[in-house]
Amino acid sequence: MFERHYAVWPDLVPPFLELPATSLYSNLSVSALRYPHHPAIIYYGTTLTYAELERQAEALAGYLQRAGVQAGDRVLLYMQNSPQFVIGFYAILRANAVVVPVNPMNRRAELEYLIADTEAQVALCGRELLDNISELLGTNGLREVVVSAYAEYVREPTDLALPEVVTMAGELPDLAGLTAWQQALDAAYEPGPLTTGPDDLCVIPYSSGTTGNPKGCAHTHHSAMATTVYPSVWGNSQHNGVQLVSVPMFHVTGMQVCMNAAIYLGATQVIMTRWDRRTAAQLIERHGITAWRNIPTMVVDLLSDPEIDQYDLSSLQAIGGGGAAMPAAIAAKLEGKMGLRYSEGYGLSETLSATHMNPPLAPKPQCLGIPIIGVDSRVVDVETLQELGVGEVGEIILHGEQVFQGYWRQPEATEAAFIELDGKRFFRSGDLGYYDEEGYFFLVDRVKRMINASGYKVWPAEVESLLYGHPAVQEVCVISVPDERRGETVKAVVVLAAGHEGACADDIITWCQANMSAYKCPKLVQFVDTLPKSPAGKIMWRALQEQEWAKG
Repeated sequence: MFERHYAVWPDLVPPFLELPATSLYSNLSVSALRYPHHPAIIYYGTTLTYAELERQAEALAGYLQRAGVQAGDRVLLYMQNSPQFVIGFYAILRANAVVVPVNPMNRRAELEYLIADTEAQVALCGRELLDNISELLGTNGLREVVVSAYAEYVREPTDLALPEVVTMAGELPDLAGLTAWQQALDAAYEPGPLTTGPDDLCVIPYSSGTTGNPKGCAHTHHSAMATTVYPSVWGNSQHNGVQLVSVPMFHVTGMQVCMNAAIYLGATQVIMTRWDRRTAAQLIERHGITAWRNIPTMVVDLLSDPEIDQYDLSSLQAIGGGGAAMPAAIAAKLEGKMGLRYSEGYGLSETLSATHMNPPLAPKPQCLGIPIIGVDSRVVDVETLQELGVGEVGEIILHGEQVFQGYWRQPEATEAAFIELDGKRFFRSGDLGYYDEEGYFFLVDRVKRMINASGYKVWPAEVESLLYGHPAVQEVCVISVPDERRGETVKAVVVLAAGHEGACADDIITWCQANMSAYKCPKLVQFVDTLPKSPAGKIMWRALQEQEWAKG
């Protein structure tokens, strides 16, 4: 067992904790029983209480069962952040079925693959996404889609700027197999008994991986409960907390650390369908947001708002995130402006969010944190799989209650993803990192993301982090490009910060030469208006990389 980090372990947090031996749905039942009139969701000014959330989840579960959904069946949840996503998630669980959260950016071919792979017969869908899936009705067994427009849950007048998808009308085309959301709820069917337990399948998020089709990560109610409970205990989260949910809920961080953790606590989640820095500031001020789990690009954007000082953000007590390292320059700006230290964490679809988090009172910058409750994490040599020591870079491996059962119907991929060490089954993360003397883990990069320039190994994430220290750099992605002499060389694709439009490539390169090792310095700089991002907000470095090498 890795124990080096116990010297910095948070006070009052147990190193091991028994999880509830129940369905994840039971968390909603308990919170609705305890706090029936407490706000569960606030959506652009409209409130949904715990009693109402439970009532609607039960009604939709009853409808799903009437529609033929049986225990263990997979149901697609194809929606953006909304009350419907939460209701749909818990309705699927209440029907004793399995949630398949779908990336809202997925289109026909991707949906076709998911429907075939999961054998889903029913889907829950946002109205704006309907055209992508309606033509698939009747194929691969998909026979019904329940559809809702997000505007159905904005029932109070608001002066907030609503995203276009939230104002979209809800009329449905006359197609067999389409059911209106409200019609399903109004039927008020009572579901049968809740029969799922900790060992039954709960949710199958899909992990994009590096090649081929995405793979489903099969999680039980037990592994889902782990990343619902552990982060809550780690941060001493309370029932009276108010969580801003701006990261996608189909993604494991938004799903677990935001949505499911809030319901476990009986706390309030303030949901944004689309990121908008001004709306986020207004919501923090109006609703007394206490916690905000995000991605660094959101913090960069919020702090870049020239009117940010007009808003009272003092209710925020905790801010952190994952998915990418928080640049040191941005973290310093955040602490200087708001007095908050950004606390990073680390997790994967295969672990359904966090396995590592920074101690709340002792976070380190650009650091994954330490293994959380019950997690045994090591670093091994990528080739030999021998365990490595302090400061040695290798692949991070993980053992804990939140680790998935395996890849859905892919036994060979599952077998390749695990190794045995000290009698335990460890998941191979595919991430390169190391730990320091105190047991804090640091990410270097993905196993397959490295630039080899004349034999020098350049880790793009490190160069990106350094580049964020340049005042003209708003966002940056570092990739490799072919080089006749070096084999590969380093290129920086940069979005300029407001007020620095006159910066040139030579400015950036000269600054890099003064601030980092010569072999790490970008030899090329390209300026762009935006960088491609995934729905989870991660910069899609691979897309830029492939475009560059395709040029020949």
